[in-house]
Order: sequence, then C-alpha cells, then structure tokens
Amino acid sequence: MMQKSLRWRVAQFFEARWWKNYLADKEVGDYLFHKKKYWQFILERLNNILHMQPGQTVLDAGCGPSGVFIHLDQYKVTALDPLLDNYGATLPHFKRSMYPHVNFYNEALENFKSDHLFDVVFCMNAINHVSQLQRAFVTLHEHTKPGGRIIISIDTHNHRFFKYLFRLQPADILHPHQYDLAEYEEMLTANGGTIVYRELVKKEFFFSHNIIVAVKNA
Repeated sequence: MMQKSLRWRVAQFFEARWWKNYLADKEVGDYLFHKKKYWQFILERLNNILHMQPGQTVLDAGCGPSGVFIHLDQYKVTALDPLLDNYGATLPHFKRSMYPHVNFYNEALENFKSDHLFDVVFCMNAINHVSQLQRAFVTLHEHTKPGGRIIISIDTHNHRFFKYLFRLQPADILHPHQYDLAEYEEMLTANGGTIVYRELVKKEFFFSHNIIVAVKNA
C-alpha cells in the first residue's frame, strides 16, 4: 500500500507540472473557448445515451482545471480534484470564481462523501489517476442515482506484456494504474451497473482511448 501511495504522490506531482507546462503558452480565453467546444462535441455525441436535461445534478470527478464542468452552466454541478488548490494558485486558466454554478472540492475521488446522489457522473480521463482504484469505483457508484449514468473515459492497454511491464516500471508516470478495457469494465460494473455504450475514440500502439457509459441498476 505504501508503494502504491508513493507512486500516486509522484504521479500527482508530475500531473500538476504537466498542466503548468501544457498551458504555459496558451492564451486563457482561446484555450477555454476550444475546450468548451470539445466538451460540447462529446456531450452531443453521447446525447442519445445520457438524456441530460438542464437542472439535473452532475458530478465531475477528477475534473482537472478544465473538465466537463466548464460547459455545464445550466446544471447543478459538483466538481472535485485533489489538485484544485494547486491549479487555482498556479494556472490563470482556472479560477473558481469563473464558474459560479459549480461547487468545488479539493479532494481525492476515493475520499469524497456527499449526501447527494447525482443524475450524471463523469470521470473523464481520471480514474487511472487515483490512489485507491477499487474504492474510487465504489465512490462513483455510491453517488449515482438508481438509473443514473456513469461516464468514464480511459486509456486502456492493448497488449498484455506491456500492461504488466508498465505495472512494474513507472514508464507511464502520470497513471498509477495499468489495465485493459475488459478489466476497467469489470470494475465499473462490479458494484451494480450495466454498460450501455462503449466507443473506441483513438487507438495507438500501447493504449486505446475509450469512452464507456454505464447505468446504475435500480
């Protein structure tokens, strides 16, 4: 457990540094304009699956500085990430005051607790960044209404050999967890959910980027 925790802390350090370097030469307004367009594209693509309606409650878990929350000003949004305080202090591209419709929590997903259940739960390119993976999936499930949607996007391994190699050697330093698509789908549904949509967004040699949507069983 200590080794996994250390790997997560190292990953968090490099995650914060990655964002700072990535956004260093990007003008704030231009970056956020294109990022909102990206999220609009994703949500329109999933519209027939998610059936989102203004006023619904939405959780953006592992939101980063520019998660789907930036495009959801007609919804009741909660967004959480353990690096939000860091982003707010170091990135002009993220300030809480820019999003009055969002309740922000500087908190790791697996530690998050709320009395509210959400209609739609997003965890976009974030689930393999957490410290306690199984607990993180339980948290997503626990905070989704029966019949609600859980959407994750994730890089999944294409080759068994490299999956195990990457577990032994931190070649993919930003991601403490290394699994294939079937393993992530099993974890997503283990607590009582049914996968209703999957899409291969991009395939490269080591990884494929996938979007998966599950419905929480009633």
